[in-house]
Amino acid sequence: MEAFARPRVVVSKCLEFEACRYNGDVIYNDVIKKLMDYVDFVPVCPEVEIGLGTPRETIRIVKKGEDHFLLQPSTQRDITNEMRTFSDGYLAGIIDTDGFILKTRSPSCGLKEVKVYASTEKGPAIGHSSGLFGGRVAELYSHLAIEEEGRLNNFTIRDRFYTKLFTLAAFRNILPQGLQAIKSFHEKNQFLFMAYSNPTLKVMNRILKKEQENGEERTIQLYAKAMNKLFNRTARSDSNRKVAYEIFKKFQPHLSAKEIAFFEELLQKYANKKEPFSSVATILKSHAIRFEDSEILGQTFFAPYPEILLEISDSGKGRDY
Repeated sequence: MEAFARPRVVVSKCLEFEACRYNGDVIYNDVIKKLMDYVDFVPVCPEVEIGLGTPRETIRIVKKGEDHFLLQPSTQRDITNEMRTFSDGYLAGIIDTDGFILKTRSPSCGLKEVKVYASTEKGPAIGHSSGLFGGRVAELYSHLAIEEEGRLNNFTIRDRFYTKLFTLAAFRNILPQGLQAIKSFHEKNQFLFMAYSNPTLKVMNRILKKEQENGEERTIQLYAKAMNKLFNRTARSDSNRKVAYEIFKKFQPHLSAKEIAFFEELLQKYANKKEPFSSVATILKSHAIRFEDSEILGQTFFAPYPEILLEISDSGKGRDY
């Protein structure tokens, strides 16, 4: 059984951890609950940290001119500077962190779709933005795995988040072991990286080849920088197909014409959204087992995170990035 690195994730404290929401509630979340056995969570509630207490009067983002302010309508209190000071101080102090799971639409923690108002008076929202804490997280740590808990109910979004989160945790764990460990990590992730960004993979390959020229320390720095860019784009269906075919080519000379035709037909069905990618991956893995290809079987492309995190209801959807 593959041993996965244990990610460290900053999470909004009201999600499963403490009854600290503005109305004194705790929000129960199945995704976070299931992750607890595989992730080290660091709960935080910015609103409580700046002394608002629980329960508390609601706060909202108000637009004045071009600026956003965090105000408490019932008291007319302006907590903008307090929240910004806390956010900067707290985020400057986090270490060994791989990701964030933040409260959806919260004026402090929300990453997007947080309502913006024209004033503290009753009235409809005039737009949407990020919360003050969540926005700062996005600015400073865009290279990490960051999501809102509401969006993680979507299988595809959750799968991307898990993939990035556990890959970053694995990389953080092997960094202190030096360049040889990084090379082994790179080999195991070749096809996963190819699916996300083949151009970035090529850059990473060149960086490792220039070890003698740049020296170990510089090579590691350049590789880490490339890793931060790798997940900037989402792996697409056509990327998955290309990677699948690259793997398939290793087995093709040993297969019958009917087996080859069957796989090509399956790949086309996936392209036409008539088959989940899990069907394609299963065929590839079965060939790797049949031909005892340990290199392919060891690729994280097939299981970038603990498979137990997949729900039974997700099984028919496959890993269609």
